[in-house]
Amino acid sequence: MQIRRFKLALIAASLWAGGVVAADKTPALLLKAQRVFDGVELHQPAAVLVVDGKIKAIGDASQLKAKATQTIDLGDATLLPGLIELHGHLAFQHVPQNTVLAHGITTVRDVGGPLLPPTGGNGQLRLLSAGPIITVANGYPLPIFGHGHADAHHGHQNHNPIAITVASEQQARQTVKDLIAGGAAVIKIALEPGGEVGAPWSQHPSEIPNPWPMLSVDLVKAISDEAHQHGKLVSAHLSEDIGVSIALAGGVDEWAHMPCLAISDHLLQQAVQQKVKVIATLDTLSHCSGIFSNTQKLAALGAEILYGAELAHADIPWGIDAHELQLMMHLTGKTALEILQTATSKAGQQLGLAPLGTISAGAPADLIAVKGDALQNFKRLEYPDLVMSGGKVVINQFSSHR
Repeated sequence: MQIRRFKLALIAASLWAGGVVAADKTPALLLKAQRVFDGVELHQPAAVLVVDGKIKAIGDASQLKAKATQTIDLGDATLLPGLIELHGHLAFQHVPQNTVLAHGITTVRDVGGPLLPPTGGNGQLRLLSAGPIITVANGYPLPIFGHGHADAHHGHQNHNPIAITVASEQQARQTVKDLIAGGAAVIKIALEPGGEVGAPWSQHPSEIPNPWPMLSVDLVKAISDEAHQHGKLVSAHLSEDIGVSIALAGGVDEWAHMPCLAISDHLLQQAVQQKVKVIATLDTLSHCSGIFSNTQKLAALGAEILYGAELAHADIPWGIDAHELQLMMHLTGKTALEILQTATSKAGQQLGLAPLGTISAGAPADLIAVKGDALQNFKRLEYPDLVMSGGKVVINQFSSHR
C-alpha cells in the first residue's frame, strides 16, 4: 500500500511539472515574478500565494515562502490576472473554449447566441452568457444571421438561437425573466437600423432593406426595469444617433460596441452623465467612420471604456487581442496600466463578480504570465507562458519550478 501511494505521488508530481494538475485541490503554490500587476497596481518584484484555487495573499516572497509547498520562480516576467472578454460570441460561432483560455482570456461574457448556464473557472474557461439578443420582428440581427432564433410569439426555440423577438411590454418583461431564469448574466438588446458602412456585419447580404425596425423606448424601458429588478445589466448593440437616443431614454446600462457612426456631442455627454459603460470593440470596428472620434470624445468626457474585442469575429484572435489594447491606449490617452485595468479589475466589477479580475485575497486564481514586461509590449499577452484557471495550471512554459 505504501509503495502504491508513493507511485501515485510521483505521478501527481510529474503531472504538475508538465502543467496539468490531476487532484481536485492544488497545493499551496507560490508564484514569484519581477512584475505583478494585481488588476489595479503594479508591484516590483512580488509573489502570489495560491491555495485551493484562490488567491491567498500577495506580497514579499520571503514572507510568503514558508506557507507554500511549491514555488514557481517566473523570473523576469509579468504576472497578472487572466483577461476578461466582455463581448464574445463563442457559442454561436463554435470557437473552441480551450484555445481561448490557452491564449490568455480566462473569462468570456458571450453576448448573443444560445443561452448557457455559467460554467468553467476550474481549469476551464469561465463562460457567462446573455443568451439570444432581444429585438423586434425583422430587426437586427435577424436580417444578417437569418431566422434561426427563439420567438416569443410562438414559444419556439431551436438549438442555436441568435435572437428573440418581442412585440409588447408584457412579452419583453417575460422574456427577460425567462433569460435570467436560464442563467443569463446580462440582457442584450439590439438597436440597429443597418447601413453603417465599415461595420463587419454590414458586409453580409440582407433580404430586408434597411432601415431595420428597432425596439421602442417603451419596450426598452420595460426590459431595463425588469432586468434591474433582478440585478442584471442591459447591454445594447447600437451604431448611430437614433439607437443611442432610444438606449439612453430606455435606461440601458452599457453599449455593447463603440458606435460605428459619429454620435452627436449632446448624446455622448448624456451617456457620460448617465454613467453608461462602453465596450470598446475598436479593432473589429476600425473601418467605421465614427469609431475614432467617438472614442476620443467619450474618453475626454470621462466615460468608462472597457476592454472587449468581439471575440469570434473573423478578424479577431481567439484569445487576447493586443491590437485592441493598443487602440484603446492610443485613442483614450490612458496608460498601459490603466488599459489593463479595463480588462481585469474593472471588467470583473462590470460582471458583478469582483474580486474576479484581481490578484487579491479571496479572488479566483485566474492568472496568466508572460516573459518580459507586458506593459511595454501588449503583443506578449497574446502568447502567455503561464495560464492558470481556478488555481489549476493549464499552460506552464517556465522551467524554473521546485
